[in-house]
Amino acid sequence: MFTAAFASDHRDRDDLLTGGLGLEGLRSTLPPAFADPQRPTPGELRRRALWSNWRGIADLAPGGGFGDVYGRSGPVPGREFHAFATLPGASQPHRVLLQVPDAFDLRRRCLLVSASSGSRGIYGAIAVAGAWGLPRGCAVAYTDKGAGTDYVDRDAGRGVGIDGTPRALDGGMLAFAPDTTAGSGVAIKHAHSRDNPEADWGRHVRQAAEFALQALDEALPHAAPFTFANTRVIAVGLSNGGGAVLRAAELEGDWLDAVVAGEPNVFVDGHGGRSLYDYTTEAALLMPCALLHLDGLPQPPARDQAEAAGRLRCEALQAAGVVDGVDPAAQARSAFERLRAGGWSEASIRAGALSTGFDLWRAVAATYASAYGRFGVGEHPCGFAFAARQTDGTPRAATAAERAAWWSDASGIPPGAGLDLVEAGDGACVGAAPPGLQCLRALHEGSGEHARRVRAGIDATRASPPRQGLPVMIVHGRDDGLVPIDFSSAPYVAAAHAAGRDVRFWQVRHVQHFDAFLGLPDYGARYLPLLPYVYAALDRVEAYLDGSGPLPTDAVIAARPRGAGVALQADHLALPA
Repeated sequence: MFTAAFASDHRDRDDLLTGGLGLEGLRSTLPPAFADPQRPTPGELRRRALWSNWRGIADLAPGGGFGDVYGRSGPVPGREFHAFATLPGASQPHRVLLQVPDAFDLRRRCLLVSASSGSRGIYGAIAVAGAWGLPRGCAVAYTDKGAGTDYVDRDAGRGVGIDGTPRALDGGMLAFAPDTTAGSGVAIKHAHSRDNPEADWGRHVRQAAEFALQALDEALPHAAPFTFANTRVIAVGLSNGGGAVLRAAELEGDWLDAVVAGEPNVFVDGHGGRSLYDYTTEAALLMPCALLHLDGLPQPPARDQAEAAGRLRCEALQAAGVVDGVDPAAQARSAFERLRAGGWSEASIRAGALSTGFDLWRAVAATYASAYGRFGVGEHPCGFAFAARQTDGTPRAATAAERAAWWSDASGIPPGAGLDLVEAGDGACVGAAPPGLQCLRALHEGSGEHARRVRAGIDATRASPPRQGLPVMIVHGRDDGLVPIDFSSAPYVAAAHAAGRDVRFWQVRHVQHFDAFLGLPDYGARYLPLLPYVYAALDRVEAYLDGSGPLPTDAVIAARPRGAGVALQADHLALPA
């Protein structure tokens, strides 16, 4: 079940939580350097992965409140235990990791288990579970849930080993080995594993918890055995990680004591629930045009370019009969009204400007289409692939230095870390509804074999209510523009209540999806971070399990934006008493 296991010590200037960087080091805009960029050591890769994943999830900017109003990043010495874990029937392993602080509290035997946000690597939940659990003397277990940054360079014939370093594909014990490495470009585990990892998110979380108990026996043999009966297990996750812990909540058995899910990507039937793929492909097509209908948008990247692309998209949608109107203003209004008719709130559309500006909708849709349909390398039905690019936009082979940094720097879904999403003919005009986007949408709405495969993969991700009696708390921003609350958390809670489950729900005003982007002045002025509410939910759940307080009641939290140039204060958050 577990292979390639190894343990490592992390003390002095190399702790569990920040790799010795501390808050100031994490705030640096420059990543920790590699002594040899083409051959970084495992320790260098780990430290840089911690830096990258902290910055990808948390708002660490001065004035943002982390370390002052909420959150901790002080040094936590201890040990790590890594392994590959493979689910029955899966073709590829997922990574599991246990962090055991030296101050592990044997009297409490507390274990947090988490799954990476998005498609991130094994440290993708460090700012969520690690930041709350490690300073409290809890061990923390992680899974990359079958995605992650274990990219395979097909040009060089190199994959990734358990320690994050590149190695030859014929060297064995790789984190990801695609069924073919012929051709050029890069194989991405989330897209090309043929496992549809999202369907197994809950089982990934449970297997990470099982590995944690085994590793605790090794770490603390004088206190063994560690079992689900004598060890408190709380599952927590953010975004895709939040969806993963909710899928774990539905598994039978008394192995799990409580769940806290932040802004979860979770899909249920009825109550307004929509799949990620459905609303992502809809947004990819319509939102660039619809945003032109709104004034006072949060500042997207490359605003002038985004508006020009939006006008082109409006024109293309009108020509295709998707929207009405004879001028860009009327076409934008028509696109906006279509989104609203599909259940999008105006707040979510506004916050979606960020995802539109960074072309996230297309990147997510292309990757998930491949995963849902279990398409292998070179089989994407819409012609998408991943590669580095020349300055003129044509694909090229990656350099050794780029390849060496993928494991630590990448997010699990290109573009990023020197890789891009490549589409046949995508050099034409991304703004004008390229055929690739139309193809991606057709995989949801069409009737061909490829569409049936994708929809079957989506169906396999439907969530069920949590186990009876399991304490579950969900925290979600009302302004979430990537995983809208009205398509995910709200339908899940409604379905759970209809099934007689006691799920508590905090809805937070003026919170969107990406804490990390609150360092952008306009976003920091408008929006608040979600992490303090996730930490507070963990506090309340812990108190409930200790018998020292009730579970919180449902709440719509009237958080107050801090405004331009104002440091975050506790009263901005308006946390429930």
